[in-house]
Amino acid sequence: MAAMDSTRTRVLLIDDDQELNALLARFLRGFNFEVAVAIDAREGLQALEREPPDIVILDVMLPEVDGFAVCRKVRERSRVPIVMLTARGAVDDRIVGLELGADDYVSKPFEPRELMARMQAVLRRSARTREDRVRVGPLDLNWTTSVVSMNGRRLSLTPAEFELLGVFVRNRGRVLSRDRILDDTHGIDLDAYDRSIDVLVSRLRQKLGDDPKQPRFIRTVRGTGYRFTGDSDE
Repeated sequence: MAAMDSTRTRVLLIDDDQELNALLARFLRGFNFEVAVAIDAREGLQALEREPPDIVILDVMLPEVDGFAVCRKVRERSRVPIVMLTARGAVDDRIVGLELGADDYVSKPFEPRELMARMQAVLRRSARTREDRVRVGPLDLNWTTSVVSMNGRRLSLTPAEFELLGVFVRNRGRVLSRDRILDDTHGIDLDAYDRSIDVLVSRLRQKLGDDPKQPRFIRTVRGTGYRFTGDSDE
């Protein structure tokens, strides 16, 4: 595997479809991406350790160890952006990927330009400058460590839940539509986003101890979306 050029955006492509790998690598290199390719989980994880990329393109249907397991292992050691490739259309698969920490999904078959656009959007989100720490009511968020505490007690949030909470905190007091939340978080496919966003909101509420009927933090705005109040009556 060729070494990556540190002056260019480094992509690690993990997929056992070698024909697709060759096509994508050629396409992305034409737009000044540096691409490394791995054809299975073991090779991909070794490449991640040896030459950390700026973004990972990860196929779900890998031999022996699937992409979900790889995503889980990556998230144990890195916050590198992950875009998952899948031929599956089931909403549940997309939710699992988001829960494990994937940043976006692209369903096969796809156009290379679509993948590149998704990659660039994910890279822009990950590069946003954010203050290291912010406190909202009883919540303390540390962007660098992805740790959230409530009244000094650490909450166990998945990467997707942390990202969603971050969107709410940065837009405190504003009504956010599901489309807006979608744009600012993981960009899941439009035919799946309603349920995916609602599931994430529900799980985040549970971990915040928030009653949707009498919310302290996240209010449902009927027919529109959600508003984060930060444990206040504003």
